[in-house]
Amino acid sequence: MQNRDPNIVTSSYSRRVTRDGITVEVGILRLETEPGWSLEVVNAAGTSTVWDDLLETDDAANAAFEQAVTEEGMGIFLDTSNVVPFRR
Repeated sequence: MQNRDPNIVTSSYSRRVTRDGITVEVGILRLETEPGWSLEVVNAAGTSTVWDDLLETDDAANAAFEQAVTEEGMGIFLDTSNVVPFRR
């Protein structure tokens, strides 16, 4: 019998957010077999910011996004200083 890959659960907090003229996609996800939620923010250029640690709930993941925006502003997701470019 083959083992199947677990399904990905998407939180209802996943959404497109536009503030201060900057639009990002907020992804709050978890594997169906795992309790922790992943938080990823992708800007219009496709640059992804992913939190290092899983969060206990999707509410906590959403709160972490909102806290980052409140403390740092939406421009934090445009920072490309640590981006490693790949050849296409």
